[in-house]
Amino acid sequence: MDKLPEDATEPRWTTGSPTLHQITVDIAAPMEGKPGRLWYACLAVAVAALMVLLGVATYLIATGIGIWGLNNSVGWAFDITNFVFWIGIGHAGTLISAILLLFRQRWRNSINRSAEAMTIFAVMCAGLFPLLHMGRPWNFFFILPYFPNQHGPLWVNFRSPLVWDVFAISTYFTISLVFWYLGLIPDLATMRDRAVGKIKKLVFGILSVGWNGSHRTWSRYEIVSMILAGLATPLVLSVHSIVSMDFATSLLPGWHTTIFPPYFVAGAIYSGFGMVMTLLILTRQSMNLQRYITMRHLDSMARVLLLTGSIVGFAYATEFFSAWYGHDLYERYHFINRATGPYRWGFYLMVLCNVLTPQLYWFKRVRNNVAILFITSILVNVGMWFERFVIIVVSLHRAFLPSGWGMFYPTIFDIGILVGVFGLFFTLFLLFIRFAPMIAAWEVKGVAVDQASSHTGAGHGAEGGHHG
Repeated sequence: MDKLPEDATEPRWTTGSPTLHQITVDIAAPMEGKPGRLWYACLAVAVAALMVLLGVATYLIATGIGIWGLNNSVGWAFDITNFVFWIGIGHAGTLISAILLLFRQRWRNSINRSAEAMTIFAVMCAGLFPLLHMGRPWNFFFILPYFPNQHGPLWVNFRSPLVWDVFAISTYFTISLVFWYLGLIPDLATMRDRAVGKIKKLVFGILSVGWNGSHRTWSRYEIVSMILAGLATPLVLSVHSIVSMDFATSLLPGWHTTIFPPYFVAGAIYSGFGMVMTLLILTRQSMNLQRYITMRHLDSMARVLLLTGSIVGFAYATEFFSAWYGHDLYERYHFINRATGPYRWGFYLMVLCNVLTPQLYWFKRVRNNVAILFITSILVNVGMWFERFVIIVVSLHRAFLPSGWGMFYPTIFDIGILVGVFGLFFTLFLLFIRFAPMIAAWEVKGVAVDQASSHTGAGHGAEGGHHG
C-alpha cells in the first residue's frame, strides 16, 4: 500500500493525511539534508559546555576532589545531586518505550525513539559522577562484582546500596540500549535502501543487520519487542527504588523513610517527561516535524506531568506529616529547617516548580500553548534538580549535634561540571537527531494506516505501513 485512502479523515496522531512515502521523506529529511541554523547554534552552545566539562574533569582528576566545595558536614553535594537527577531523567524513555507499548498507547509512536535515546544519554551522564567522585576513576574496576580483588579473596560489599546501583544501572543501560537499537533496525533498513553514496549504504547495511521486511521477520520482530518491553518494565520501578535506598537505608533525619522508593520513582518519571517535552518542542521546531509531533502528543505528556507532579506534591506533604506525627525530635527539626533554614530558598523554589507549576496543566489552553509548555517543562527540571539538592545538602549540613553543622558553598568547579554535563547530554542528542531517524517511521505509518482504515472501513492493516 503506497497511499492512504483519499476519503480518510485526518489521522489522530498526525497532522493532515501524508502518504506513506511522504512520511519516509519527512522523517529522513534531517539526515539527508543540511541542518538549519538553529541546529548549528544549539550544537555550538552544547559543544562549548562540553569543553568546560572536559577541562574541569581533567583538572579534577589531576588535583583531587578537594577543588569541590565539600566539607566534613556535606560529603555529598553537587555530584550525587547530579547523579540522581540524570538517572531520573532516563526513566521517561523506558516508560514511553516499554510500559506504553504493553498498554498499546499509540501516542507514544512519534516520541518513543527520542525518549529512548534520551534515556541512554542520561544514563551515560549519570555514570560520570561515581567515577569523578572516586577521584581515581581508574579504580572503578574494583567496584564491579564480576572479578575478585587481585590482592586476595576480597569482594565488594554486596550489602551496600552503592553496589546495588552498579547492578541496577548497568542492567538498565543494557536493556535500554538493546531496546533502542532494536527499534531502529526497520528504519535503518529504509535508510539503507534510500542511501546514495557507497559509504552510507555500507554503514546502514551493516547496522540494519540484513533486515528484509518479510512477514516472518516482522512477526519475530514484534515478539522480541514485546519480550524486551516486559523485561524493561520492572526496571522503571526497580532502578530508582534502588537509588533511593542509598538514602533510605541510612539513619539520617529526612532520609530514613519508607516513602522514598515510590517517591523517587514518581519524581524520576516526572523529571524525565519534563526533559522529553523540552527536547521534542526544540526538535519539532528545528527539524520541521510538527506534522508528526503534534499538539496531541504534547497534551498527553502534559497530562502525565500533571499526574506525576501531583504525586510528588503529595509525597512532600506526606514527609512533613510523618515528621510531625512521629514525634521524632531530629526528624521534626529537619523539616522545620528545610522550610525556615539557610537553604529555604531552595525548598520554596522546589515547591514552586514541582508542585504549583504542573497545576497549570489542568487548563486545556495551557496544554495547547507551545511556549508555555516549553517554559514549564524547563521549570519542572529546575525544580527536580533542586529537590535532589534539598534532600542531600539540607539533610547533611545540620547533623545531630551542632558541632557537626556546616554550610556547603559550590565552587566554580562544581558549577562547571553541572553546566558541562548538560553540554555532553545535548551534544549527544543533537548528533543523534542529525545522523539517525529520531521518529520511528514504521510505527507512525502503521498508526496512520490503521486509523485511516478505521475511519473508512477499508480494512487495511498496520502492516501496510510497515512495508510502505
